[in-house]
Amino acid sequence: MKSETTETTLAPSSGRRAFLRNLGIATASTAGLAAFGGAGTAHAGENGLSDTDIAVLNFALNLEYLEAEFYLQATTGDGLEAAGIEVGEKAGPVIVRKNPKVDFDTPAIRNYAEEIAGDESNHVRFLREVLESNGAKAVPRPRINLRESFVTLGELIGVDNFNPFANEVNFLVGAFIFEDVGVTAYRGASPVLQSKVVLEAAAGILGVEAYHAGTVRTLLYSLGSGTRALANRISAVRQSLDDSKFDLDQGIGGKTRANIVPANGNSVAFGRSTRQVLNIVYGGVDAEDGLFFPQGMNGPIR
Repeated sequence: MKSETTETTLAPSSGRRAFLRNLGIATASTAGLAAFGGAGTAHAGENGLSDTDIAVLNFALNLEYLEAEFYLQATTGDGLEAAGIEVGEKAGPVIVRKNPKVDFDTPAIRNYAEEIAGDESNHVRFLREVLESNGAKAVPRPRINLRESFVTLGELIGVDNFNPFANEVNFLVGAFIFEDVGVTAYRGASPVLQSKVVLEAAAGILGVEAYHAGTVRTLLYSLGSGTRALANRISAVRQSLDDSKFDLDQGIGGKTRANIVPANGNSVAFGRSTRQVLNIVYGGVDAEDGLFFPQGMNGPIR
């Protein structure tokens, strides 16, 4: 990793104060949900889940596949199948470097990583069970790239041939790419979920993802100015991909002030629309695939 000594602090903008006017998913313009005519017209079947509920849960399942594979590969050197978690028929492969298991130097960081790997694996299992126990179909794991995707992102933040599995610091930087996105994705989905049971479960998962994100942000901040600068550059890349007039991302702070909790002036977490989430995980505004999902996600919102 290139040495980095420059402090980079992303300043707050007036767009954050307008957060409450940007609730996340705007169904009239969000790709995928328009196929159902918007959340207001989605019907609820005998299983109690509307078409929109099913679509959003499968959208979330794609993201959980990605997170679970990243953490499992880093902690065990293997993926969901080896952990006994179903990934669906015709599941896509996971592209990853040889021997991805991270050689953690700090026992506490290893313990955190193993706990998060278990949580993300449980999210995959849980979402699949919720969908299939209600008569819906859980999408299979799409093709996931955990190799070239990180190299591309590394180029954007000034790190040559970035490998998140090379050491525990790289691992934390890689984890930072995902965690804030997961929190904002669940927050953004909340206005359109029809089932109160699903909404309650989504809120619970959001809470877990927020714990993960806070842990990763805290650890990165504690590692000094170089790591803070890298995290702040990642935040800037995500913000550029949001393609929004609102500032939906924040770095972790600078030398004299931490920013462990990214939120608006009322300390309310941000939400992203499905399109904004896709922009980040695909690596391009209005892209249809790419980066972590080289053949796109599975399901109607893709």
